[in-house]
Amino acid sequence: MTSSMTVASVATDHGHRLADLVARYDGRAPRYTSYPTALQFTPAVDEAVYRSWLAALPADDPVSLYVHVPFCARLCWYCGCNTRAVNRHQPIGEYVRLVLTEMERLGEAIGRRLPARSIHLGGGTPNMLSPRDMTAIFDGLSRVFDLAPDLEVAAELDPATLNRDWVRAAARHGLNRASLGVQNLDPSVQAAVNRRETFEEIAAATGWLRDAGVRSINFDLMYGLPHQTTANTLETIDAAVTLQPERIALFGYAHVPWMKAHQQLIDEAALPGPAARLDQAEAAAERLARSGYVRIGLDHFAREDDEMVRALGEGRLHRNFQGYTTDTATTLLGLGASAIGRLPQGYVQNVAQELGWRVAVQTEQLPVARGVALTDDDRLRAEIIERLMCDLEVDLEAVCARHGAQVSDLATATARLAPFIADGLAAFEGARLRVVGDGRLVVRSICACFDVYFAADVTRHSKAL
Repeated sequence: MTSSMTVASVATDHGHRLADLVARYDGRAPRYTSYPTALQFTPAVDEAVYRSWLAALPADDPVSLYVHVPFCARLCWYCGCNTRAVNRHQPIGEYVRLVLTEMERLGEAIGRRLPARSIHLGGGTPNMLSPRDMTAIFDGLSRVFDLAPDLEVAAELDPATLNRDWVRAAARHGLNRASLGVQNLDPSVQAAVNRRETFEEIAAATGWLRDAGVRSINFDLMYGLPHQTTANTLETIDAAVTLQPERIALFGYAHVPWMKAHQQLIDEAALPGPAARLDQAEAAAERLARSGYVRIGLDHFAREDDEMVRALGEGRLHRNFQGYTTDTATTLLGLGASAIGRLPQGYVQNVAQELGWRVAVQTEQLPVARGVALTDDDRLRAEIIERLMCDLEVDLEAVCARHGAQVSDLATATARLAPFIADGLAAFEGARLRVVGDGRLVVRSICACFDVYFAADVTRHSKAL
């Protein structure tokens, strides 16, 4: 057999494998950045419940902090975040003043100055904040919390609107991690999602961050966008890795126009089909591995010397609303419109719409809209799902023992795994469940077997493949 025939045969087998996976498992499933997922949040968890949870937080247990900045200079049509485009600073400045009010009210509800080990600025586009805004936010946080000397400060940034002065200002407040939205560098893809930026802009932003002492840079990349192909996905990766980011996140585009009206501006006919999406994702993963990146969980990659890789090897990787993380804090407190918090007792979410959030803060409330209190069964299943999402395996007997349960309590879940086991996507070794073969590609669906709330026909979830 000639080498060209061998390559063609391998490509054909690869195509058949992807087509078979799509035929069997192209349903919808949660991304499992929490369990229970946000679909189970209800108004039963209100301000009074949240205040009681805050008052019960241990005084010496470090917390993590999240500040949501719901503003962008442009609205990317693929975006699933809670944000809006603005071209004036006034609404941003007013928003920051209300965040400071919410911050003070949060501190009063806690009743003591808790230690904080990390701050994450998300959005939206946090680099829409002015240097004065940032100073106000960090000064406010330092009044309410005891900020650790080795505080981790991370921000999600738009390289097309970032400038050197902003980076320098953020560095003065301790910025040491940054995530740059790159997505895809092909001009036709960028035009189709209203996000135009050049490699030169990304390289300049990376250089400014390095010069300011930011020790860890992540690039967000995507697959499944309109007009995206395997070829331009690989071209983007080849360009991105020349800048040597410590981490890369490779997200599949979630087309949910019934939830995000601006996604209706995307030409659905230009979207790649499920098999093409899978091909982009797997080709990208292979190229990243050849470039020295370790594949982590569903969609993250990191250089071999990165803390995330060490955490993966030691079984202490976690997953939250920002994705995979090495943060071990049991409490995450969210500030701003739509921000989600996690406490030992459960999850809370602020009013999602900015106007409603503003009204709640102005009427002297903690602007909580909904949440969910965790049951013992929730905690059991949450640990199982997190370990599968992080480690691609879980010792059910050990997890059950930690939660005072029996593996037999999971009989319904393990029965649901039968198709995945039959198709060589999952396997049991005693009570240890492993995701094997191509199972990584459908790990969200494997996790859904343990989700007692999951309904396969819920259209609010994104496609699992």
